[in-house]
Amino acid sequence: MTDVITGPTDATIIAESLQHPDRFAALYERHATALYGYAYRRLGREFAEDVVAETFIAAFRGRSGYDVERVDARPWLFAIINREIARHHRTERARYRTLQRVKHEHGEESLADRVAGAASAEAWRDPLANALAKLSRKDRDVLLLIAWGGLSYDEVAQALQVPVGTVRSRLNRARRKLREALPDYSSREPR
Repeated sequence: MTDVITGPTDATIIAESLQHPDRFAALYERHATALYGYAYRRLGREFAEDVVAETFIAAFRGRSGYDVERVDARPWLFAIINREIARHHRTERARYRTLQRVKHEHGEESLADRVAGAASAEAWRDPLANALAKLSRKDRDVLLLIAWGGLSYDEVAQALQVPVGTVRSRLNRARRKLREALPDYSSREPR
């Protein structure tokens, strides 16, 4: 699912950006839409832009460590965005724990708590979201990198730094668990 790239390779852009930082913008122009689509599906519109921005900031800062033997930076960028999404989830969980602690300390639910609770309940109402939430992070990452990120098995293996066989087994396990969790939808094979 990789688009045909015209012009310099990602590796060339990254290498040139070490001497000419403004050239890194070409990498953003080339990959931001795909990363945004992936983040949007994982986090929603509210957080997707921020996570994509943080991804490119991290990529820019870490570009000197990029292996220029890898001409396509997609797996590298998707590895970074996965870390940023995980960081977002950790921060969000900590925020909810703090809200919960404040609620118990004061013995009443504030308007902010009620709104946050309603928003969370709405976001998780969809059976698919519930089923995805029950997958292990490793299985979910493989499934979503393929389904929403459009990466190949090889690209996912590079992004997660695991063998292709591990990608295949995690994807198989994730699909099986989704079929079990969503029996009404099991007649359709996930992509």
